[in-house]
Amino acid sequence: MPTIGLISLGCDKNRINAEQMLWQLKDAGYEIVDIPEMADIVIVNTCSFIEAAKEEAIENILEIAAAKKSNRTGSIGGNVEKIIVTGCLAERYREEILKELPEVDGIVGCGSYDNIVEAVESVLEGEKPCLFGDPNDKISEVPRFRTGPAYSAYLKVAEGCDNRCSYCVIPMLRGRYRSRRIEDILQEANELAESGVKELILVAQDLTRYGLDLYKERKLPQLLEQLCRIEKIEWIRLHYLYPEEVTDELISTIKHQNKILKYLDIPIQHINDGILRRMNRRSNGRSIRDLIKKLRREIDGVCIRTTIIVGFPGEDEEAFTELCAFLREARIERAGFFAFSPEEGTRAYDMPDQVSPEEINRRLEVLADIQDQVMHEYNLSRLGKVYDVLCEGYDPLIRHYYGRTYADSPDIDGKVFFRGNRPVNEGDIVEVIMEDVLDGDLVGTLM
Repeated sequence: MPTIGLISLGCDKNRINAEQMLWQLKDAGYEIVDIPEMADIVIVNTCSFIEAAKEEAIENILEIAAAKKSNRTGSIGGNVEKIIVTGCLAERYREEILKELPEVDGIVGCGSYDNIVEAVESVLEGEKPCLFGDPNDKISEVPRFRTGPAYSAYLKVAEGCDNRCSYCVIPMLRGRYRSRRIEDILQEANELAESGVKELILVAQDLTRYGLDLYKERKLPQLLEQLCRIEKIEWIRLHYLYPEEVTDELISTIKHQNKILKYLDIPIQHINDGILRRMNRRSNGRSIRDLIKKLRREIDGVCIRTTIIVGFPGEDEEAFTELCAFLREARIERAGFFAFSPEEGTRAYDMPDQVSPEEINRRLEVLADIQDQVMHEYNLSRLGKVYDVLCEGYDPLIRHYYGRTYADSPDIDGKVFFRGNRPVNEGDIVEVIMEDVLDGDLVGTLM
């Protein structure tokens, strides 16, 4: 059987789709290889949320296309014979891919992940499949061939989005919001726990809306309570909570359930009322400020993460100054800043009062300086304290273990480097006393 390699780009929800495709292919008898260039067929699972994501996807496709060309000309470079593009870029630019990238042998949209075996069989027969099912269909419950660490896993609870923010293409690509059934989520969570997973990271475009479509009421607190009963799961992390939907019931659940990490990813996107209205967000500056104060008052040690769009149309100097003041005042522990990306098909694409790229870059630098200081002071406040750390490995060069605390989500936040006088395994949760700060990371000693 031909071998399969897969490159998955973009968000963690995309990664889950990639793992489901791998399971289907493995179940059909195909061998999965770790190095895509050495595979006979390469699947590039793409993102196209913003311009940078589209560029990354195209770069990866062209790199695999170069390996395919090397194989056909007899040069050293790889075994690639066929390329299939899947995911959001395929869904959004199907005609352009076929026209501009002749090296691509097949494309599969967001509504046809379950048809990946059919796509592979078609390209092997010399056909050029273009499979595009309805992205609004019921969420697939196909198992996953996991590619991440054994001790930590993402768990998708819903697909799509109904929020219709004026800058976002997600509803066009992923469809309307659809919740998975509680029993399906719990079954997958139990299977992950039995496989050795200790940290569950719940993901959806909007976790706080979970259940509204399926059960006619928000069910996230009830789902969390049931997940907390799974004995082998020790940490539950939440991505992403929309500020206007964080209810008192949800806050109480987070506060009182010890397994739920006091790390809340709440994308606010801005603080200025005018910009939030233009973004078609349902919150305003006052409600965001009030929520942050309530979370800090109710949940001891809460760590808040957010994302902010910089240079949205209409963001004048007054709005930007308000944003800077807010960051200094709110002292959000984790903040990511993204340049506004005008996306075709969205209302913000051709809004008046666009901000120049040069000005956006200047503002990004200003915000980065403010946030670096906030994060440095937050790290300093943690020195001398003992935290649970999930060990991710050992670095022989510096002779330190490394891992994460509750305040560090994988791949986006910092690390803790620690030493000790006894062996620690990947996936162990150990107590570490924090002793120093190093380039945004913490350094400590095993207790």
